[in-house]
Amino acid sequence: MMDRLKNFLAADYKGDEIDAVLALSPSRLNEVRAVLAAVAAFKSLPEAAALAAANKRVNNILKKAEGEIGAVDAALLQEAAEQALYAAVRDLAPAVEAKFAAHDFSGALSQLASLKAPVDAFFDGVMVMAEDARVRANRIALLASLAALFNRVADISLLAE
Repeated sequence: MMDRLKNFLAADYKGDEIDAVLALSPSRLNEVRAVLAAVAAFKSLPEAAALAAANKRVNNILKKAEGEIGAVDAALLQEAAEQALYAAVRDLAPAVEAKFAAHDFSGALSQLASLKAPVDAFFDGVMVMAEDARVRANRIALLASLAALFNRVADISLLAE
């Protein structure tokens, strides 16, 4: 059934857009076109390519993470860049959730554009795989919360070139 849907949608949307949406196995097929339109609009944002690449990097790190991923402990955030990313994700999550709940998929994705600077700073200045196991686990938890936000509407990593 998904192959038929992909073929049907291919007339109007690019393959990576379709893959990004269908990767999350949408439960409401009647919303797939709206989500695809939102993904296509997101791709046109100047921040989209960098965020897609960052999400791909985050997903790769999370795949290699060992053990259960817990919640972020703000007290363990040592670097300014990780504190800034934590604050950005924490502050942005309610707005993204509200837009998603209101079926404003384009609005939810466009909110993510504001994460480009803190995500870039995090990857430029923070070593995720720190020697201290608690700090490392906390940074992985931070990336997991970022991935959850990134992937609320579609698997943005599939838009990376």
